[in-house]
Amino acid sequence: LNPDTIPISIMPITINGERIEDSVLREEERLIRPRLMEEMPEEDPFALQARVKEWARENVVERTVLRQEALRDPEPVPQERIEELFEQVRTQSPGESGCVAPVPDDELRRELEIRYRIERLLANVTAKVAPPKSKDISEFYKKHRDDFKREETLHAAHIVKNVDENCDEETARKAIEEAEKELQGGAASFEELADRLSDCPGRGGDLGVFPRGEMVEEFEEVIFSMQPGQVSPIFRSPFGFHIAKLYERNPEGIRDLAEVKDAIAARLAEQKRERAVEQFLDKLMAHAKIEEGAAV
Repeated sequence: LNPDTIPISIMPITINGERIEDSVLREEERLIRPRLMEEMPEEDPFALQARVKEWARENVVERTVLRQEALRDPEPVPQERIEELFEQVRTQSPGESGCVAPVPDDELRRELEIRYRIERLLANVTAKVAPPKSKDISEFYKKHRDDFKREETLHAAHIVKNVDENCDEETARKAIEEAEKELQGGAASFEELADRLSDCPGRGGDLGVFPRGEMVEEFEEVIFSMQPGQVSPIFRSPFGFHIAKLYERNPEGIRDLAEVKDAIAARLAEQKRERAVEQFLDKLMAHAKIEEGAAV
């Protein structure tokens, strides 16, 4: 059965005296349905559609009471900020702005003012949320240590001579052999040669820090077998010929608390803000007057 064809009626809603059009509820259902179908592929179609209907209704009611509360705030909205937002939206694509169809200027400005008021309201709701304590951060780290695993990473550099339409195999091979000869002669450092002779000059050929799986297989086979300070012999990859230098190996393990405490603090702070918003919404919902109409 196609859930779209299941004839479950929509009950119009009035929230604090404001009637919600059936089209709003239907559009919310349309947006929710694909995600629920993906998350619950084995769900009975009738049960799935009932859940879609329930979630759509909850979402619309929550958004409505939040908007109504935001509009009660007598503090004026700075019109210069609305104009800034207006200009930003007008330069965005429909997907970026969230406007599927063209919207008249007055309507868009009104929508932007509502968004601004809602954001200001939520900012006020979460303004007094205290930052997480050091104890909370430490406890989270202990309970979720596996979330902070660190892969083995390497820090390396290379000199490369590409084999492509501009340089054949033999020419590239001779060029990399000349670079190797200079390197072994000690007249210049690896980094100086990389900047002067490599087809990827700059930063001394530095490739930065990377885990296994980011480089091509032939490159990783060589570099992951090396020790810090070691320079490889010439080897071939799909790109051409390389000489690699390994600077540092960082073994896999668990990141120290000092490395991740800022990220944990940000996560815990966000969770506290989300709880504050949920509690605020629950309070609004508890005091809202919601009336069901007749089935259509």
